[in-house]
Amino acid sequence: MKAYKITAFESSGEKILDETFEAKDDQEAKVRAEEILKENNALEKAHRCISPDAQLLLFRS
Repeated sequence: MKAYKITAFESSGEKILDETFEAKDDQEAKVRAEEILKENNALEKAHRCISPDAQLLLFRS
């Protein structure tokens, strides 16, 4: 399992979500990141999900 990072922000720039989670690969991480965003009512907020290799998997500004 690899460690991925999901972060979400309010339009003011305030960080509202900053979580590390594990997934077996990038595809699983994208699905899990979207679930985390939905659980935290942050899917429509600015967000990003970064892989352990610093690749941007999800991004919304």
